[in-house]
Amino acid sequence: MSNADYQAIVAAPGFALGVRCSADDVIAVEFLPAQTEQAPELPLAAETCRQIRAYLNDPDFTFGLPLRPVGTLFQRRVWEQISAIPRGRTETYGQLAKNIKNAPRAVGQACGANHFPLIIPCHRVIATGGGLGGFNRQGGGFLLDIKRWLLTHEGCAPAAPAG
Repeated sequence: MSNADYQAIVAAPGFALGVRCSADDVIAVEFLPAQTEQAPELPLAAETCRQIRAYLNDPDFTFGLPLRPVGTLFQRRVWEQISAIPRGRTETYGQLAKNIKNAPRAVGQACGANHFPLIIPCHRVIATGGGLGGFNRQGGGFLLDIKRWLLTHEGCAPAAPAG
């Protein structure tokens, strides 16, 4: 995607967040490589940026944005479970799967399909044994660095692997 596809871009420590929205609802928030901010084009984009910055300054901030209804019924059930994980805590894919009577892999796929990272805090879902697992459909690299930063920001980073 080009920057023209976003109604705003918010700079964060080591990464950025692209905001896509209409006048009425947030369509998606996407992780981007670190880059210069892009001024909001719409009032809702400005409010989304304000709330993202509030979270980046205070991990206890609670989002309150109109999100466009997306996803399958199953994905929405997983996202509802994820949204209930309080700041400072994590949950495993396996435990979430047990809660909704499904498989951990399906929960992981639903996490990866999340259109609203930070707002629906899929970074709080980790692998059994405390490993980070994947993030946003990626098994490593840039996005896992973001997940690690978010968990550290919230005070619940898993221990680094021994070795």
